[in-house]
Amino acid sequence: MIESEATAMKPYSAVLSAPTFSIGVQCNADEITAIEYLEPCAGIAPKTPLARETVRQLRAWLKDPRFVFGLPLAPAGTHFQRRVWDEIAAIPAGQTRSYGEVAATIHSGPRAVGNACGANPYPIVVPCHRVVAANRGLGGFARQRGGFLLDIKKWLLQHERG
Repeated sequence: MIESEATAMKPYSAVLSAPTFSIGVQCNADEITAIEYLEPCAGIAPKTPLARETVRQLRAWLKDPRFVFGLPLAPAGTHFQRRVWDEIAAIPAGQTRSYGEVAATIHSGPRAVGNACGANPYPIVVPCHRVVAANRGLGGFARQRGGFLLDIKKWLLQHERG
């Protein structure tokens, strides 16, 4: 495939292909700094040992959605966002929680939880796709209400339900 605009513009340490999308990884020598969903595009071989390990773990998760990640994530986000991400990380694979349920657990509001989900720099590793609307509909994803990213959320949830 031809390299997309997204991969041409960002300094990815690796890009790997998933079934209907690609995953871009950014890292320094010690920590993952971002993981991003990309339109399907050409892969980029890992450029560092940490990028290689991240790709290995992402591939393990793609084979087995019960795989538990053990990656060093660079500190990111506000104190509130980190509380939301910690709560999301505790949702087991194959299960979901509504924005309201997460909000009630941390004594906040659903909209604030949704905003924190949209700011998550480590999707899949911090599985914000497991947070859904009150009616168990998809809700949004990565601050989008439809399109490519919502299709990824559908795929991620189906993958984890096996």
